[in-house]
Amino acid sequence: MTTSRADLPVVVHRAGPASMAAQIAAQVRDAVTSGVLGTGERLPSTRDLAATLGVSRTVVTTAYAQLFAEGWLEGRHGSGTYVADVAPGLPAPAAPPLATAQPPAPAAPQGLSEQANGDLVDLRPGIPWAAGIEPAMWRRAWRHAGKCQPSSWPDPHGLPELRAELARYLRRSRGLNVTPAHVLVTRGVSSGLVLLAAALVRPGDRVGVEEPGYPSAREVLRRAGAQVVPCRVDAHGIVPGELPADLRLLYTTPAHQYPLGGRLPVGRRQALTAWARATGAVVVEDDYDSEFRYDVGPLPALYSMDPDVIVYLGTASKTLTPALGTGWLVASPALSARLAGMRAGLADRVPEPVQHALLALLTSGDLERHIRRMRLEYARRRAAIVDALTRPGVPGTFRVLGDTAGMHVVLELAGHPAQRVVADAAERGVTVFPLDRYFAGPPAIDGLILGYGAASLPKVRRGASVLRDLLARIPV
Repeated sequence: MTTSRADLPVVVHRAGPASMAAQIAAQVRDAVTSGVLGTGERLPSTRDLAATLGVSRTVVTTAYAQLFAEGWLEGRHGSGTYVADVAPGLPAPAAPPLATAQPPAPAAPQGLSEQANGDLVDLRPGIPWAAGIEPAMWRRAWRHAGKCQPSSWPDPHGLPELRAELARYLRRSRGLNVTPAHVLVTRGVSSGLVLLAAALVRPGDRVGVEEPGYPSAREVLRRAGAQVVPCRVDAHGIVPGELPADLRLLYTTPAHQYPLGGRLPVGRRQALTAWARATGAVVVEDDYDSEFRYDVGPLPALYSMDPDVIVYLGTASKTLTPALGTGWLVASPALSARLAGMRAGLADRVPEPVQHALLALLTSGDLERHIRRMRLEYARRRAAIVDALTRPGVPGTFRVLGDTAGMHVVLELAGHPAQRVVADAAERGVTVFPLDRYFAGPPAIDGLILGYGAASLPKVRRGASVLRDLLARIPV
């Protein structure tokens, strides 16, 4: 055991249950929230702290990278690493297990096969690589489901054993300290949002949705009779200081803003939970693809900062396939019970065989093994599309937006009409979406959203090459 210099009280235990990088990151978070480290204080360099602790520099670099990603630290060019503007005394989000990011391997994992869709390249967002699901894994899950007798009447909360397993999974993967009483099995994110709107929103209530944001969330809330209020996001996500005080509910994607791809730093997370407390609003956190990060470990869930004002939504649609039609909602036990009580009147239920299949995928470890394989596969595809579009020598004015995560990037265009690029790409067999469909009002950014989940790596490369050539030919 060794201790760093006095201005950064960090202790590492080589035999501890957490990795040394996770220990360092956790202690820096605690030092900031307790006021031991203040905003603007300079931290030791990775080299100096590694030497002081007697660990490899990679350990400290991994810890600092995670803290940068979460917004605890900031860099100043040519000066060093400093504590970001984070309010002391407020709780830190519970961090999921810290994992060292794995670089993309040169060859695709075994078992992946290209979908039989001819020469078309599908770069639509939000579609996972269903062909990457190992057939043996899929068959095992459904064999288990087929052996289970149906109940006389389905539990409106979801299968008790599935909720227990989901609680364990969320504790492992997202650092959520929840019990089965917090968990409600849903048909996906939109299904969970429908239930919340029915329970919490009255006709005419003002509800906030990110601008740009998820069109389905806007539509669900609009159909519930709410007045949907677009709430501006920037490169980091929602801007808490601009939120109205009269919102009943706010839908947000803090880990990976959809679609622009920003990650909400801890200072804004604190401000957002403080706003919800002060106004009485409920914050709905859509954690739609948090499993897929390629630079650092998964970011902490917003829910862990204040479970009383935040509801958490997750889905298997991005990790496996939308065809499974399952997700989960995490809320206070009282709210979960209230939502479960409403389901019969809404004819909302998740088929029990589907729940048994998901349970088998979780208990066997197959789901988490699948996620690890897909993380490598999507990282390859993201690298391919970004490398092709940022290669030197391509004229024109455009840039790639979005964090090193998820299954899509945004291509911001300046001087290139997005609709023309969409049409020209379609003529060459490449399907892309314009960014304007994600805005409720006039688009503030002109561009394309490029998904890389549905197409194989060779097709992603070809689609990116087509787009690069199109952009190079369009006069600015």
